[in-house]
This record gives sequence, structure tokens and C-alpha cells, in this order.
Amino acid sequence: MVLRDRQDEAMGIIKRLLNGEDRFSYDSEWFKLRDAKLHLRPLQENMEFAVASIVSPSGMTLAGKHQTGVLSIGATVPAGMRALPNQWAFAEESAKLHGNTVNRKDWRLVLNWHIAETREKAREQSKHGLFRHNNEYSVGTLKPGEGTIYKTPDEAVDDVSSSQERTAVIGTPDDLIEKINDMIKLTGGFGCVIGFVHDWANRQDTLKSWDLVARYVIPEVNGLLDDYRESNKYTIENRETRLRAGEAVLNKIQTKEKSAKVLETEGYTGEKTAK
Repeated sequence: MVLRDRQDEAMGIIKRLLNGEDRFSYDSEWFKLRDAKLHLRPLQENMEFAVASIVSPSGMTLAGKHQTGVLSIGATVPAGMRALPNQWAFAEESAKLHGNTVNRKDWRLVLNWHIAETREKAREQSKHGLFRHNNEYSVGTLKPGEGTIYKTPDEAVDDVSSSQERTAVIGTPDDLIEKINDMIKLTGGFGCVIGFVHDWANRQDTLKSWDLVARYVIPEVNGLLDDYRESNKYTIENRETRLRAGEAVLNKIQTKEKSAKVLETEGYTGEKTAK
């Protein structure tokens, strides 16, 4: 726990510096400060902090103690997915213990995805990159001897996106929307989804994936389409009434036009204004 303990200690000091407190000194086992004060403070007040959290409660506990946000990377691994339903409780308990409050809007979840117009396209575009990313980087570089080594690209896609504990969405915008809604139910609510940037697909297909997320996923999950749908539904349900109203207006216009033509044929051209 040495690293977490040091992170805990450092966060308190960094917050004091960013908040512009008067000069202070501090002695630690691993650093010392003498008359410390930033000579250039941030323009932004209440600078946001986010603590990384995977499986253990330590990240959430620190967030509660220091009243910061949380960056949950755990949603990208099966063990982290299983831990998510109980994670926020650790932040709330720690916040209460230290006289703070935490807000779910400051909780960010990291998700993996590759999106295309069809599931078949998404699968074909990403499977070879996913295969190498897992075998050569996630396992071969970060965790030698641990994790799963896949035998084929198709096996990799099936395991991460189709299994019961899927940790990635490889499919369509609708699939990602469904996944985000599932995560909201699983966690009880959070503030933001962050997409993990990887190189499973080539540049063109990757940019297209993010474009599809921007066009179809973000508006949907943020409720930006709700008013359009309500308006469409209202128009359909009241179509006959609106059509009759339009016909009535048109009849009035046509009646006035006919009356004007009749008066013109009788020599009446309108009232003359005296000069």
C-alpha cells in the first residue's frame, strides 16, 4: 500500500497548493516542502481531480476522503465489472467519515468499443488489432503469465464482446447505447462515459467509429432526441386536427381572394387615401 499511501498524502498537499493557500512547510518520509506556494495559480477555481479505480476500494476511498472525481478503469476487465455495483458505496462511506460529500456526476467510467454500421463490419475491422493488443500488450507486456492468450482473432472478439462478462462493445451504435444503459443500471448511475482509445482498427475505420458515436450515441444517451420524438408523436396523434385547421385557413384565404376579384370586376379598387 506504499504507493496508495503516498498518493493519499500527496493529493492533500497538491490541493492546498492549487487552492492558493498561504505559504506552508511540510515534512514527509519521501519529500519535504519549505515555504511552499505556487507562483502561478490556475485560472480555474476548484480544479477537478479524478482518482483512478479498478477493482479494489482504495481509489473510491481516496475520492471520498479528498472529495474528488473517480476514473473507473475497471469496466475494461471482468474483475472490475463484477466490482462496479459496490464501488460507489466506498466513496460515500469515506466521504461521510471525513465530513465530505461526493456526487455521482463526477464518476467517469472507461469503456472499450469499436463501432461500425453493422456488427459484421465492426468485427472484421477490429478483430486482428484486438487480438494483437491483448496477446502482445495486455498480457505479453503488462502481465506476462497472467490473463488469457487467444488463439485466433475471432476467439478474441467473441470473448470480449459476446460473453456474459463482456468488457467491450464491437458492434453498432445501438449496441453501445444498450451497453451504456446497462452500465447505468449496474452502477446505480454515473456522470460520464470515456472511450478507451486503442488501435484495434485502422485509422479510417477508427475515425468512422468515433464519428458514429458522436452522431448517434451521444445524442441518444444525453436525451437530446427526446423532444424531437415527442414532437413527432404529438404531430402524428393530432394529424387530423392540424389538417382540418390548415384546410380552414386555406378556405378563408381562398374566400378572401374570390371576394377581392368580385369587387375588382365591379370597379371597386379599395379605399382611396385623401392627399
